[in-house]
Amino acid sequence: MSPVFSFFKTACFLLLIITQVNVFAQSSIQIMDDSHLRPDFHFTPKKGWMNDPNGLVLLNGTYHLFYQHNPYASVWGPMHWGHATSKDLMSWEHQPIALFPDSLGTIFSGSIVVDQNNTSGFGKNGQIPMVAIYTYHDQSMADKGRNDFQTQGIAYSLDEGKTWNKHVGNPVLKNPGIRDFRDPKVFWHEESRKWIMTLAALDRIHFYASENLKTWSKLSEFGQKEGVHEGVWECPDLFPMKLDGKTHWVLIVNIGNGGPNKGSATQYFIGNFNGTEFRSMDNEIRWMDYGPDEYAGVTFSNTGEQKIFLGWMSNWRYANQVPTNTWRSTMTIARELELKEVNGVPYVISKPYAVSNGRRILNKKIIIRNISADHDFSYTLRNDIGEEVRIGYNASQRYFFIDRSKSGVTSFHPEFSELIKAERIVSNKKIDMKIIFDKTSVELFADGGLTVLSAIYFPVKSFQLSSNK
Repeated sequence: MSPVFSFFKTACFLLLIITQVNVFAQSSIQIMDDSHLRPDFHFTPKKGWMNDPNGLVLLNGTYHLFYQHNPYASVWGPMHWGHATSKDLMSWEHQPIALFPDSLGTIFSGSIVVDQNNTSGFGKNGQIPMVAIYTYHDQSMADKGRNDFQTQGIAYSLDEGKTWNKHVGNPVLKNPGIRDFRDPKVFWHEESRKWIMTLAALDRIHFYASENLKTWSKLSEFGQKEGVHEGVWECPDLFPMKLDGKTHWVLIVNIGNGGPNKGSATQYFIGNFNGTEFRSMDNEIRWMDYGPDEYAGVTFSNTGEQKIFLGWMSNWRYANQVPTNTWRSTMTIARELELKEVNGVPYVISKPYAVSNGRRILNKKIIIRNISADHDFSYTLRNDIGEEVRIGYNASQRYFFIDRSKSGVTSFHPEFSELIKAERIVSNKKIDMKIIFDKTSVELFADGGLTVLSAIYFPVKSFQLSSNK
């Protein structure tokens, strides 16, 4: 995935990094101590840049998080796949970089599957292969004005992700001439006995099928006239979920611009997938998260019917400029997805995974209340130098909000201080809320996770929950 599209597509990686570093060095942005800003329980890279979560997969009780990573600078640059592992989705152990650029390009976003039946033939001596499907980005081709500079490649691991071997036949899916042709999310479709690839292609989604992960045939397209189109479509995901015994299919489509609070966001569609085509039940705009700081979110593979979602906690409007130094960016807390019917219409709800499973109290940074919807209320994070973040509900106008206008360092982007809002979807008399805050982020889960707001902030001194009104 590429950030500020028109700029980054026309510059080579080295020039990009040098230019950005010089711009930041000459600006008045306050660079703060990384140790002060490092979250307690949200994942961050040890150093360098991070964006999209990639290759999310569960294998033998271990969750694997791969991610878009520039190990050479704390701004977007030549993409690698970073790697971390966890037993509980809360405590993460950094692993060596998994995938490096090669002659076909840098390594953009993608997914990982566990090839239980060894359809790929990569397994040896009974070892089950993990297979990564990812996008190659050839910047030299892009610089020449070509449109086919993004292709899809695969790699496999026989030691649970410790080492990777790239397929000698890469790329396995060539580009038909579409500038933005990337972010493959692959799953096994039992009914058709094939692997299905969901791929972002400029302003729509392409679906492909394969029996062996090496040879792919196009099935169909979706989305040219559906959903929000203010930015390029990216990082899709397709999976089934059940509601009252009925199976619905959920298609996630991340969009670089046009979110409910400006910039990057994750939209989703609910409908049916017959093994060839996805058809949405309607063209209603649904958002996985209404806040400005959840993007590129997708689900873990190999978790059965349980769907666990993780997103990148930033926004392309200011991701390269947030005031950290040796590292940049955070992942959201892991979220368990379910379907809920509201006035006869299904919606996806999100619940903090570690909380709903009772695994950890997150250092007492969770607040759960049943509050009357007839009155305004808010909770405030404060420090002793006058910085604060307010999280609450406006009863007369029926919206949840996060106000980070006084949150600390905000000058790196002119719109960072704007009020963050999300209209309430239901009309229940009581509001259920979970507020999870870390050193530099807050995630609000309202009405059982029907409305979610995620936002980052950068105080000079740490916040404490000090009041409610």
